[in-house]
Amino acid sequence: MKISTKGRYGLTIMIELAKRYGEGPISLKAIAQSNDLSEHYLEQLVAPLRNAGLVKSVRGAYGGYILGDLPSKITAADIIRVLEGPISPVEGIEDEEPAKRELWIRIRDAVKEVLDNTTIEDLASHSEDSGESDAYMFYI
Repeated sequence: MKISTKGRYGLTIMIELAKRYGEGPISLKAIAQSNDLSEHYLEQLVAPLRNAGLVKSVRGAYGGYILGDLPSKITAADIIRVLEGPISPVEGIEDEEPAKRELWIRIRDAVKEVLDNTTIEDLASHSEDSGESDAYMFYI
């Protein structure tokens, strides 16, 4: 399973809204500028998030978007499923031979467990604590 920019930027939108939870609506323009992303692309991503009830839009001069629920109740899995579809490392698991099927199921279940148990509150507090630029540094 490969998470595309849809899933990654969707998480970015939701993390930014979680960081500013309770401060009122946040515009997509502000989110796009602070993360150096395309506002137009974020507009395309926010529609399915709104339809799923994960965000709410607020109209008017000071409008924008707010979370549809508490940051502690929205998981990374909620966002990824809306934007990317079902969580699965490969398609057609049921058609695989038993040994490979077991492997794919174990991988799927491990990924689901991480996504289901990671809230956007966790992600927002992590990025604030450690500084986003250093949050995911890997050395090989």
